[in-house]
Amino acid sequence: MKFDVREISNILKQEIGQYKNKLAVSTVGRVVEVGDGIATIYGLDNAMVGEMLLFGNNVIGEVFNLEEDSVGSVIYGDYTKVKEGSDVRTSGYLLSIPVGEKLMGRVVDPLCRPLDGGPPVEASVRRAIEFDAPGIAQRQPVKQPLQTGLKSIDSMIPIGRGQRELIIGDRKTGKTAIALDAIINQKDKDVICVYVAIGQKESTVAEVIENLRRHGAMAYTVVVAATAAESAPMQYIAPYSGCTLAEYYMYEQHRDTLCVYDDLSKHAVAYRQLSLLLRRPPGREAYPGDIFYLHSRLLERSAKLSEAHGGGSLTALPIIETLEGQISAYIPTNVISITDGQIYLLKDLFNAGIRPAVDVGTSVSRVGGNAQVGAMKKVAAKLRLDLATYEELKNFARLGTELDVTAQAQLDRGSRMVELLKQPQFVPMSVGRQVITIFAGSSGLLDDVAITTISRFAEELLEWLGKNHPDYIEEIDKTKEFSDLLAEKLKTAITEFKQLKAKGIS
Repeated sequence: MKFDVREISNILKQEIGQYKNKLAVSTVGRVVEVGDGIATIYGLDNAMVGEMLLFGNNVIGEVFNLEEDSVGSVIYGDYTKVKEGSDVRTSGYLLSIPVGEKLMGRVVDPLCRPLDGGPPVEASVRRAIEFDAPGIAQRQPVKQPLQTGLKSIDSMIPIGRGQRELIIGDRKTGKTAIALDAIINQKDKDVICVYVAIGQKESTVAEVIENLRRHGAMAYTVVVAATAAESAPMQYIAPYSGCTLAEYYMYEQHRDTLCVYDDLSKHAVAYRQLSLLLRRPPGREAYPGDIFYLHSRLLERSAKLSEAHGGGSLTALPIIETLEGQISAYIPTNVISITDGQIYLLKDLFNAGIRPAVDVGTSVSRVGGNAQVGAMKKVAAKLRLDLATYEELKNFARLGTELDVTAQAQLDRGSRMVELLKQPQFVPMSVGRQVITIFAGSSGLLDDVAITTISRFAEELLEWLGKNHPDYIEEIDKTKEFSDLLAEKLKTAITEFKQLKAKGIS
């Protein structure tokens, strides 16, 4: 019996070729080096960038660097459980976290593991932590306001649903206070809130959670915490996890969401640490070259989706801490260029008792009046300009120069408006109460009230209106408009209240 050698050779080649196609190159690697949340792994030839890795002891990681003969990975969680020589397995899918309704009111770490002592999070849906931002065609213009409840912000630096508004300032100037007031003010407004704490002290995070709980805000809020005690990889992944949780409600349930990143300065420092440990080339201030992309790919995920895509929104309030007011530093300028405006807080104003310590001259909202209700737009149209003029006159008056009657009147009016815009923390105001307060000051009705008593007078006025003319406040809250007829009624009511005050009856 004769055999055709070429025929046998071809058959063998086909079989070997099929076998090669079915063969997995390598799904198990070995840890060569580990430390500071970083692992160098040999043998994972088919690993993808961003792929989840499974270490022993229920520790997970993520592929960061693909070297010629090794893989650089970050380790999420307790990296001390990972030892040199231990096995690592690829998962075949990108890093993802569980999302869903059961996370509401919970305090979790960036991998959605409970930190509040509650049961483990059970969710049937998982979302990838890294997700592409919606394109231009998927968005619509930002027009719907997101009320913070703060007079100085809602009147001059309005925030819209889907906007990215940066809160920037030195430490201890009230940045977190503004973000918490915005969250608390979303009560009964059908807005889901996510607060991401990055690199904060555990005591600070506990205080934030207690304040949210005390004001009834935890019912619609998820807190993602990567405290200062956590490793740099956990701090790095925290804002992406928070954004992913908010995106579930925006994409799947078509709801409005608010995400606070507190703060991205510490996030950038954590990423710098990872990059240097992975031996990536350092750039300016030792930050890696892709530090801009780090924050742009996060903040660009905020959007107001078009009606064809459900109409949901994700509003971002990133926080950046400056050093001695240097907003021209590397990270602040990066984030300012990504966002749609900034609320700049000054230490001098804060120390002078003007709180929120908003610097009107530097702060801006690039959405502007589009994200403002009609009533506020009407009464606060000239407020920003008037306060800017007031600051100029105040600096001029410091030189000892005598002012004419008109200039002195502008100075006095400005002083009263500054007092009116002061607001204690955790006391957000409805649109109607804000509009009436600003109207009373800008219309000149309070020009004869002593500056030192302006704040108390405004509080008593709103209390008196709530008892005697509640329909005035309700009309603005419901219609969001401020008619000329209502303006005349308010003038009469405020004059009546002043007369009662003068007689000591109120």
